[in-house]
Amino acid sequence: MHEEDLRRKRRRKIVYSAVAGLIVAGVLAGGIWAVTTADDSAPTSKAPIAGVQTFGMLGRTHVQTPVAYPQTPPVGGDHSPVWLNCNGDVYTEPVPNENAVHSLEHGAVWITYNDQASPADVAALAAKVQGKPYTFLSPYPTEQGKITLTAWGNQLVVDSPNDPRVDAFLAQYVQGPQTPEPGAPCTDGLRP
Repeated sequence: MHEEDLRRKRRRKIVYSAVAGLIVAGVLAGGIWAVTTADDSAPTSKAPIAGVQTFGMLGRTHVQTPVAYPQTPPVGGDHSPVWLNCNGDVYTEPVPNENAVHSLEHGAVWITYNDQASPADVAALAAKVQGKPYTFLSPYPTEQGKITLTAWGNQLVVDSPNDPRVDAFLAQYVQGPQTPEPGAPCTDGLRP
């Protein structure tokens, strides 16, 4: 009887060891499968866009007075408590900086142009904005560059709406990681 008991214990140890080995092998195989079949096309981080200037230390206080911004157009800072509609809106007249900056805080990209932009340039820019949430377009006569793309704390100047960096900027910064208030509305704001 003692020998029979020892054989049962040995068999039990063998069975438990085999089961434990199968579980470990299954976990390892599952981990290897997960790593090798991961979607390599999923972006882990966005590549830097050549020419983008980044600005830090921007205030976010709501004010009722005009703000003297250090950049033209402004990239962020204190602003109006009312945002500018930025739901694919195309403005034909300059918009108030303080309201536009509030829209940047919500994750919008503001595209501006000066008088060097041709009507065809403006039409091409409007096509990139119309119907695209968290974007808006307006003239900005005093800007140095022909076309400027601005997101909260980031800015890019280009000479053509066909520059591939325009689409890259929109893809990276519309509701991008720089957004201080992601998901905040871009509708029901100021519409000058």
